Amino acid sequence: MASGGMKRDVSETHDALRFGVNAGVKADLAPPHPLQATIQSEAKFWADKKKFGTQAIYGSAFNIRKDLDCQILSRFQRPPGALPSAMLGYEALTGSLDDFGFEDYLNMPQDSDSFRQPDMHHGMEVRLGLSKGPICPSFN
Repeated sequence: MASGGMKRDVSETHDALRFGVNAGVKADLAPPHPLQATIQSEAKFWADKKKFGTQAIYGSAFNIRKDLDCQILSRFQRPPGALPSAMLGYEALTGSLDDFGFEDYLNMPQDSDSFRQPDMHHGMEVRLGLSKGPICPSFN
């Protein structure tokens, strides 16, 4: 997958406006910053350690049930429109509800001067595959 969350083919020409300047195959494989790789590996280590501990205490069925709940709650989203999807159930299940990162308060698209209200009908058409383009164009 591309860094923006959009799929692209290997044979497709590189679109610098959509995927960024350095978004080639190397950008898909390597994280944007070396510290990000460390943070991701540390988070994976502690998640595996926690999963091993819950399996030792409660058995393997607990982890299977938790994984199924995570899959269900990660796919549940609000339709595109005025309010963004909060995914509150998924955040409560994974424990990331208490994490407050810089992306939670900096560079909010709603605070921008060039923000355009999303069209809910076009967003659903894109999600269902009836139309092409971004779900929410954010620039005038």
